[in-house]
Amino acid sequence: MDLTNLLQMGASMIQNNDDDKTTGIDTNTITNALGSLLGSNGGNGLDLSSIVSAVASNGELGKIVSSWVGSGENAAIHPDQIGDLISSDKLSEFANNLGVDVESAKKALADTLPNVVDQATNEDSSLAANLLDKVGGIDGAMDMLGGFFNKA
Repeated sequence: MDLTNLLQMGASMIQNNDDDKTTGIDTNTITNALGSLLGSNGGNGLDLSSIVSAVASNGELGKIVSSWVGSGENAAIHPDQIGDLISSDKLSEFANNLGVDVESAKKALADTLPNVVDQATNEDSSLAANLLDKVGGIDGAMDMLGGFFNKA
């Protein structure tokens, strides 16, 4: 699955979730907000490969994210845990792009990220490999981790 399809899938999930604040948002707006957050718009977004790398050895959160990458069932993530995964600045920007509060943005991401990461890293997807290639392989991704997850 390519990044565009992945972002559209995530937008559809957010638009169809159970939060009234996000269900009425246009899918293009959601797709653009996800693209900014996940780094597809050339900005300082959050790279999916860095999500996986950053929490690989991080206790409970690491187990949750590892389940998204693995072949089994995706573990759920609580909206409050999204703040451990994504900086408050990036969460605020995502919420502003959607026109919702940060709590709704966290819920939207908690509903969406498990499936987006799962699809991005499954056997049929070359997205994770392409992302790693763009940053110089696993060593390049590890060098970039500090910048992606700096808390404000």
